[in-house]
Amino acid sequence: MAVSVDVAVFSRVGGVPHVVLIRRGNEPFQGAWALPGGFVEVDEDLPSAAVRELEEETGIELDPTMLTQVGAYGSPGRDPRLRVVDVLFWVSVPEPPEPVGGSDAAHSQLIPVDTALRSDFELAFDHPLVLRDAVTAAGL
Repeated sequence: MAVSVDVAVFSRVGGVPHVVLIRRGNEPFQGAWALPGGFVEVDEDLPSAAVRELEEETGIELDPTMLTQVGAYGSPGRDPRLRVVDVLFWVSVPEPPEPVGGSDAAHSQLIPVDTALRSDFELAFDHPLVLRDAVTAAGL
């Protein structure tokens, strides 16, 4: 079993709520959109892992104290590689830098929240559920 973290970074663009998403560069779900995140290393606490993964995959640097934990997700099969328990965080950033894909993210950009939540928008893993929970927690 492994532990992962995801971060929902929200910002308003023209008054419309947006979320930072990455386009996955690797399997599983290569080419699909996802929240930035990844596996927690042995010597990391959860918020530190979340900001590390966020910076690696988007270039956005945040202080771990800015994050708010939403919940944990551990349904069997949520990740086809192995059993993974995921911890979700959210943060609101008034003016984030332009996200830039890096590490295993082929691309990163701000996407309108309404677009990302559409049933025909391809979000990897269980991220449709995870993103809905982050939106609710953030009061968007």
